[in-house]
Amino acid sequence: MDIKDLVVSKLKEKFPEINFETSEFRDELTVSFDKQNIVDVCRFLKEDPELEFRLCEDVTAIDWAARKNRFTVVYHIFTLKHNFRLRLKVPLIGSEESDWSVDTVTTVWKSANWAEREVYDMYGIKFAGHPDLRRMYMPEDFEYYPLRKDFPLMGIPGSLSLPKK
Repeated sequence: MDIKDLVVSKLKEKFPEINFETSEFRDELTVSFDKQNIVDVCRFLKEDPELEFRLCEDVTAIDWAARKNRFTVVYHIFTLKHNFRLRLKVPLIGSEESDWSVDTVTTVWKSANWAEREVYDMYGIKFAGHPDLRRMYMPEDFEYYPLRKDFPLMGIPGSLSLPKK
């Protein structure tokens, strides 16, 4: 059985109640599902002896701007056992800022720590249960999120003081 088929069949077998949507592009598999299942699905993918997705390479986000469900959080995970990269997507349902959160996966992969902080800093998406969710690049009191589509390309004049020479 091909690794893509194995991943999909094992997920559907382990979590029959979850509606997994899969897509494939250029031989890469993407699995999308509801955000409330992120920790359980990730833990299973890491700990299953046939899969062993032991590395979380990146966590990022997509700002769809005009869509009702504005943000999607994207996880890139890797298994050395199969030399295969899997993309997981969880849409953040809702148009209010209070809806833009998802549980942290730092309990599964410690490497997700900095990536989740970066997503928080740049998009304002919160990771519930994160051990140290604070800004990385921008000052703590900076009220904007630079990678959101509504943030002006040239920034907001006066929103951030420049260093003195």
